[in-house]
Amino acid sequence: MQNHRPIYAMLGLAMSVALLATSALSIRAQVSVGAKAPDFSLPDALGTTHTLSQYRGKIVVLEWTNPTCPFVKRHYKSGTMKKLAEKYADKQVVWLAIDSSHFVQAAEAKKWQEEQKLPYSILLDPSGEVGQAYGAKTTPHMYIISKDGTIAYAGAIDDDPRGDKADPRNYVDEALAKLVAGQEPEVTTTQPYGCSVKYKK
Repeated sequence: MQNHRPIYAMLGLAMSVALLATSALSIRAQVSVGAKAPDFSLPDALGTTHTLSQYRGKIVVLEWTNPTCPFVKRHYKSGTMKKLAEKYADKQVVWLAIDSSHFVQAAEAKKWQEEQKLPYSILLDPSGEVGQAYGAKTTPHMYIISKDGTIAYAGAIDDDPRGDKADPRNYVDEALAKLVAGQEPEVTTTQPYGCSVKYKK
């Protein structure tokens, strides 16, 4: 009688690898520039619900964030996000931060928002459903949605992962300037950097 246990073991291993690969791909799957941005409905740290569709006709910046991430801390210490949000606030640009960390709590997000004096809302996505729909990989990971509801930019905030450049190139600033002027961004996709999004396992 043949011993099929090694074959079954190999099949089991192959299936496990396939499932892991599929899971990884689902997180890595990023919405394409030019495609319609997935709609969502999320509460902010104050309990107000925001839907993407309510901002149709405006430019929307989505910033995936996590206050415990060193990359996020660096950008918030230098005011990267806050300054940009304030710069374009009167130009029909809506800025929304999204925290897809499985451990995010409204009270902690509210405290951080107040400490940073942020002019925009922090949306809570502890299930990770919205983050994975967009394919958000890192904190920060930036998406810009044009007035017609399509993705205009996806990627890094700038070209300075290490934070050692005196004058980094800010891709989000460049893209917003073009969109506000009624033009298409020159750079539409870059490689995001930062901490991995802490999705629920």
